[in-house]
Amino acid sequence: MVETLRVLIADDNVLFARTLETILEDDDRFEVIGKAKDGIEAVDLAESLHPDVVLMDITMPRVDGLEATRRLRELGSPAHVVILTESDFAGDLVRAERSGADGYVPKTQIVQRLRPTILEAAR
Repeated sequence: MVETLRVLIADDNVLFARTLETILEDDDRFEVIGKAKDGIEAVDLAESLHPDVVLMDITMPRVDGLEATRRLRELGSPAHVVILTESDFAGDLVRAERSGADGYVPKTQIVQRLRPTILEAAR
């Protein structure tokens, strides 16, 4: 039996968040349990829904994904965080690691790398 990972999507772009959900919905290893439109909502939902993994956009209003990840770590959240970004800039990877993220996927590679990166981060 395959363990299902509970996933929270945090992205202010509604269309992109729906795309992420579509990529995951036909795979029994993943269950999307909620969506957040900014970093504050992501932290609140992570605290109430207890996801296994948070897909966290790096650029969001009010609180960005890196700060939201830091806040989750400060709160002791056990959720694994995978940072998503439109950039392939190496500095974003470093910033993601420093924030406490468990993985990183450029949005240009989302189709190829999303599922494997989630599985790796959740190990």
